[in-house]
Amino acid sequence: MFRVLMICLLLASVEARSQTYTLQQCIDTALAQNIPVKQAGLLAESAAVQLNQARYNLLPNLNADIFHGLSQGRSIDPNSNSYVNQSLNYASYQLNSGITLFNGGLLRNTIRQNGSAYEAAQMDVQAARDNLVLNVILAYLQVLNGEDLLRSATQRAELSRKEVERLTILDQQGAIKPSELSDLKGQYMNDQLAIGTARMIAEQARLSLLQWMNKPYDAAVTLERVNINALLAAYPATSGEVFEQALANFAPVKAAALRTRSYEFGVRTARSGFYPMVTLGGGLATNYSSTAQNATGKIPYNGQLKNNISTALGVGVTVPLFNRLQTRNKVKQADIHLRNSVLEQESIRVQLRQQIDQAYLSMRNAFERYQLLQEQVAAYTHSFQAAEARYNAGVGTSYDYLIAKDRMDQAAINLIGAQYDFVLRTQVLDYYKGKSGK
Repeated sequence: MFRVLMICLLLASVEARSQTYTLQQCIDTALAQNIPVKQAGLLAESAAVQLNQARYNLLPNLNADIFHGLSQGRSIDPNSNSYVNQSLNYASYQLNSGITLFNGGLLRNTIRQNGSAYEAAQMDVQAARDNLVLNVILAYLQVLNGEDLLRSATQRAELSRKEVERLTILDQQGAIKPSELSDLKGQYMNDQLAIGTARMIAEQARLSLLQWMNKPYDAAVTLERVNINALLAAYPATSGEVFEQALANFAPVKAAALRTRSYEFGVRTARSGFYPMVTLGGGLATNYSSTAQNATGKIPYNGQLKNNISTALGVGVTVPLFNRLQTRNKVKQADIHLRNSVLEQESIRVQLRQQIDQAYLSMRNAFERYQLLQEQVAAYTHSFQAAEARYNAGVGTSYDYLIAKDRMDQAAINLIGAQYDFVLRTQVLDYYKGKSGK
């Protein structure tokens, strides 16, 4: 029984270690685990609390005051308002409420200000998520790029190994010069080095991906393959079209516009200090005194509370006459914040345009390089096949064979890199369009 249990645990452990992730699973895991995204979400929650409080400030307040006391010696009886010189128990109960009727638009403009700030915070969350998704996609593709390079290097090494085995037999038979075998062995060692380099590239990319997912490094993690060939078509938008879509969809652009709007309401909020404030208030009160009496004797507690009830209702007006120029300077500060926000918004637009132009130029160059490398691979493959045929027929030299093979191999490596380089750059442009990962 113990042996069966150990085998089951071992199998479960192997299965866990060989987990395969899809691109969407990597994205979902990263979004769930990434700390900066969570922090942006908390800032948005804080902005939501401020917005809700600004709305609640429109409601009237309601407060209850309860006071019980014991007085010794000469004091004022709260029931008769006359002096008494004896031990006195007394109590008072009050219920007060008030509401602001007019304050120059302070409350409503604060709601609008905090509402725009909350929407900007939501855009910050979206920006953090989009940036994380882009990094996960790029890291995912880099892993696939490294795996393709490793696969290509392994295939080349296998071809060299078989050729070394063939030449070893011929060398033993004395059918070739010893230098030809040593040349092929040297090529085989180069192919082994290429395997190590490709494996290092793949593992470094896998480490980067797992770090974005906030997971420890695990060499056993595998990724579902993406059909890279389906992504190798010419990009369907111009640089100007990408920029226009970015202005409409890119989260940092939206956040900057919303903050400018928030500062506009902030100026209005500051100006409300120039206007008078009108409030409506009311209250309900009663009290008790242990010395309260009437013709029939001491007045009971409940009777006093009922007899002593009083109500109040009033309207108050506060007119700002002079407050050491605080309101005027608040307006100036709010206007400075607004103008700075406008400049930041314009700066984001300028930087965005420059970044898109650079990304688009890099994408176009990558696509042209990919197309040229396709032709180069085809040409060098044809040359290698011819050199291989001549070499196997004994009319070619090992030098010619190795030169042709090296050119074909290097072109194949360059083509793999160019394919992923182009796809990575199209993903960057999609990110600017607000469609990263979609």
